[in-house]
Amino acid sequence: MRSIRIRAILAAVLVFPACGLFAQAPADAATAAPAFEVATIKPALDSNGRYIRMEGTNRFVAKYYTLKLLIAAAYNLSPKAISGGQDWVDSSHFDIVALTPGDTRPSQPEQMAMLRTLLANRFQLSFHRQEKQLSIYALEVAKSGPKLKESTAPPGDPPQLISTVYADHLHLPARNATMADFASVLQRAVLDRPVVDRTGLTGRYDFDLDWAPDETQFGGAIPAPADAQAPPFFTAVEQQIGLRVEATHGKVQALVIDRAQPPTAN
Repeated sequence: MRSIRIRAILAAVLVFPACGLFAQAPADAATAAPAFEVATIKPALDSNGRYIRMEGTNRFVAKYYTLKLLIAAAYNLSPKAISGGQDWVDSSHFDIVALTPGDTRPSQPEQMAMLRTLLANRFQLSFHRQEKQLSIYALEVAKSGPKLKESTAPPGDPPQLISTVYADHLHLPARNATMADFASVLQRAVLDRPVVDRTGLTGRYDFDLDWAPDETQFGGAIPAPADAQAPPFFTAVEQQIGLRVEATHGKVQALVIDRAQPPTAN
């Protein structure tokens, strides 16, 4: 069965504090932050797939990303929690190829720190945080109890959550993942609103999730299968891993763009 890889920054997750407002340093201060050695930003011409990934030790690639989606990746947010900016922020797509410093492959948090610096320097991005009441999904334990296996991986190993899309279903094997990791992947890549972890589960887990996606997931990039061989997402989460995803409203830390410009020349 033919499959395609969806790599939407799913390998590891940046987790922000669970409560309270926190300040973002102004864009001018970002020059002291970790940075790519060199980066090329071009308008995206090919819409066949979107991903962020490392290719080899030092080559960082982001393909077919809008500025809003780049911000969502860099700051671990649902795109629905980002507002402000001109229309191009959510309509113009870019390809980025950058080189990371050093002789070792940077971790996912290090990659995202470099991406944040690039957004400040090349897109002149500045913003402020604001707590907002939004439509959200709450990740909770189902009445039947969790069906999760404690991971035996060393705690320092990065979590792995990389999905494979087949013709009739989507498969997500999660390894060494916290519930915060899982919620982060759901809000940034799968679902159409912020996801808040309310499970109370504090361990690292291995689990597999198979479901039939619909047009509301993955930003509509994955069509609903005509002959689904797996249950819908919300049913699959409860049946297969003993959790539930409940639609509700809640306060989340949102990001409001104060300033952004099309990227500067390479």
